[in-house]
Formats: sequence, structure tokens, C-alpha cells
Amino acid sequence: MKIIMLGAPGAGKGTQAKKIAAKYDIPHISTGDIFRANIKSGTDLGKKAKTFMDQGLLVPDELVVDLVVDRVGQDDCSKGYVLDGFPRTIPQAEALDAALAKVDQKMDYAINVEVPDENIIQRMSGRRACVDCGATYHIVYAPTKKEGICDNCGGSLILRDDDKPETVQKRLGVYHEQTQPLIEYYTDKNILVEVDGTIDINDVFTEIVKVLGE
Repeated sequence: MKIIMLGAPGAGKGTQAKKIAAKYDIPHISTGDIFRANIKSGTDLGKKAKTFMDQGLLVPDELVVDLVVDRVGQDDCSKGYVLDGFPRTIPQAEALDAALAKVDQKMDYAINVEVPDENIIQRMSGRRACVDCGATYHIVYAPTKKEGICDNCGGSLILRDDDKPETVQKRLGVYHEQTQPLIEYYTDKNILVEVDGTIDINDVFTEIVKVLGE
């Protein structure tokens, strides 16, 4: 079961990807997690990725495609996987399809979590991230036990540059221009599934399971 999660930044696709991965025992592959790990380690890739992410821009294809294709070829992906944050553009989607075709594979589902822009701006401006372990919270929907302190490791929480309202607006603009065309791309391939991301998180997941099966 090979699944791609689609949706604007902050739509909740990452949360749903984790729930899908847990239920179906397949890896959750997030390019965001890979980038953050590299940024924290100070690698060349991390420094390059951070430059783009801090501006609310997409990380260029050449920093992403080979990394993802290599990852999905690993043993733990034999039963499938959930891609979260990739592909983000038509060229990336085409590169992924071409790489999978070489090993006689293809994606099974592209799940689009649909949320209006105004909801996303409100959601993301309330997000907080731990400077030490990277755990994320929300001051309204998922607050920490102690304000400003990470529940996991006790680190300090910050509003990341890419979650500030002005950056979110820019990220949404980039999304609509470059990533939203994927909806039509996967519709044409007859694998697109659309779910309402404004309803309760668990209800969104219930709708997804109805499509994927128990």
C-alpha cells in the first residue's frame, strides 16, 4: 500500500500520515523530518534546506528526489509506505513515477486533506516547536502541560519562522502555484482521494480508513 499525502502546509496531512502508518504498519516517510534532522546536525544539505524553509519556499528537487527514491527502496518499505511532503511538484511526481516504474511499482493512493487557507493561517500561527527534540505542539489544539516547555524533553518551545503568519501566506501562495496541480495529476491517474480536513482529526482518519480498508 503506497500512499501519498497531499494538502496545503498545516492541513494536517502529517498527523494523518502517522495514523495511517501506525494502523497499517508501514513507514511514515516525511521529507520535513529528514530536513530537520540534517538542519540540527548542521550538514550541508541541512544548511541549504533551511535557507529555503525559513523563507517559506520549496526545497529544490535535486535536494529531495534521490533521497526519497533511495528511502522507499529500503527493506522496511516492502509492504508499502506513506509519503508526507513529497512530491510537491509535477516534476517530482513524474520523477517518482518513473523511478517506481523501473522496479515495476506504482503509487496506490494520493490522499488530499482539504482545508481553506484562513483555517490554515490560524492553525499554523499557534504551532510551537521544541528547539531540542523537534516535537510540535499547538497553543489551542495540542498544548504542553507547562506553557513554553516541551513535554518530551523539557526543551524550550518557539514559533518557527515558517509558521509566522506572513511566511504562511507566502507558503500558501507557493503551494497553490506549484503543489495544487498534483490534485489534477493524481485525479488523471485515478488514485486521488479527497477528505475534509476541517473536521475532527479522528473523523478525518475514519474517512481515510473507509477508503483504504480495515
